[in-house]
Amino acid sequence: MSFEVVIPSSGRPSLGALLEALDGLHERVVVVDDRECAQPPLAVPELVRVARGPARGPAAARNAGWRACGSGWVVFLDDDVEPEPGWPVRLEAELDAAAPAVGGVQGRIVVPLPAGRRPTDWERNTHGLEAARWATADMAYRRVALKAVGGFDERFPRAYREDADLGLRIQAAGWRIVTGTRTVRHPVRPARAWVSLTKQAGNADDVLMRRLHGRDWRTRAGVPAGRRPRHLAVTAAVAGGLAARRPGIAGLAWLAGTAELAAARIAPGPRTPREVTTMAWTSAMLPFAATGSWLWGHATVRRRVGAPRRWPQAPGGAVRRGTGGARGPRAATRPGPRGRPDAVLFDRDGTLVVDVPYNGDPARVEPVPGAAAALARRRAAGVPTAVISNQSGIARGLLTEAQVRAVNARVEELLGPLGPWNWCPHGPEDGCGCRKPAPGLILRAAERLGVDPARCVVIGDIGADVVAAHAAGARGILVPTPVTRPQEIAAAAEVAPDLPTAIDRVLAVGA
Repeated sequence: MSFEVVIPSSGRPSLGALLEALDGLHERVVVVDDRECAQPPLAVPELVRVARGPARGPAAARNAGWRACGSGWVVFLDDDVEPEPGWPVRLEAELDAAAPAVGGVQGRIVVPLPAGRRPTDWERNTHGLEAARWATADMAYRRVALKAVGGFDERFPRAYREDADLGLRIQAAGWRIVTGTRTVRHPVRPARAWVSLTKQAGNADDVLMRRLHGRDWRTRAGVPAGRRPRHLAVTAAVAGGLAARRPGIAGLAWLAGTAELAAARIAPGPRTPREVTTMAWTSAMLPFAATGSWLWGHATVRRRVGAPRRWPQAPGGAVRRGTGGARGPRAATRPGPRGRPDAVLFDRDGTLVVDVPYNGDPARVEPVPGAAAALARRRAAGVPTAVISNQSGIARGLLTEAQVRAVNARVEELLGPLGPWNWCPHGPEDGCGCRKPAPGLILRAAERLGVDPARCVVIGDIGADVVAAHAAGARGILVPTPVTRPQEIAAAAEVAPDLPTAIDRVLAVGA
């Protein structure tokens, strides 16, 4: 199974030891130089490629790395991990054994703790990586799955929730994520005394996670609830006392909150004078740092949700060290089928039937001209089909799922069986991985039909249909209607004048 290894780096000394441990894989390694300013080139072995990162955080750096790859799998490693002996062999075996529906294979992370004493608060924090789901310290994803969901969401600017967000979107797109047996060690990095305060900035990302994935995102991502309710309670009590001009009450609330938090952090630790002092003064400030970041997250979440996700561009930009030449772009996926496809996926409204916005009435279903006869020719040819349809009326409260099913049933009464129905109930602002132009519906339909998405043809009436097809590696055909925008027609790689022509084109061997 083909794979490449992506290692974002800010130039840590540990990078050299990691690359030495990957000796024999150097032709498959891409190091993303994510330093902000021009500095001497990173010292890497001759065959290791280096891609320039945008210095916008780990999500953007990893996107730059996987877009510079062309293999079937992309393996992400942190630049301070230490692969254990046999890691490459186990990795290759795990990827070879992955079922087609598996989009990610997670490695096991071991965080060594000091012998002979209890771990510090920071060491315990890092040790939590051992139980983290989808941590990109060692995580392999199919490249087609990354492409399907748009890669890492660059609205997450720090190393905190960007990996959990990606895992949730990969699963929402219909892929499975499994855990392998390969292991890396993740030593505890030195950190400044106030690291626990700077880490509270991640509370803003938790607000974004809830907005994008719903209130149960922690359960689905395996993320513990944490102490935020207590931090909010302490902050509210102090603020309330000050607002009521009762500084004594505010001071008592602050002291009580600090004492409870410090005790909880000191008890499992080494209890050295340095650790006790650090826990005491950081516990006094931590509730306000956490609450401030949480409030900032709420104040900015609308702007962040509305920001572009930076969908992947064509891969490229990597440089092969020691050769002096640029490494050009490579195709991310196989091109869509140009002969007889394995399956044809249809948009519903505007493609199979006349578009009636938010239609929940089966009596209003009207097939487009020539649809019945063209679909009969498709059935005679034996090519499987499915339907992929955005149904945001459900999210908007204009439709129920029962109404969507009733309309779908009426479509099949008029046009015959169409295979599995796949629809997205979300609105444009929900940030899901299934709503076109995201390709989640295509991937889901292909999996249900048991075919490769790259061997499918998608037929739709708007630009989102063909963009989703392209993202999944499928062939897209646009059949314009009066509501199709001119720029969508101009941007489409393939246009057919009507549905019968599109169907006959894809059924023709060699078309």
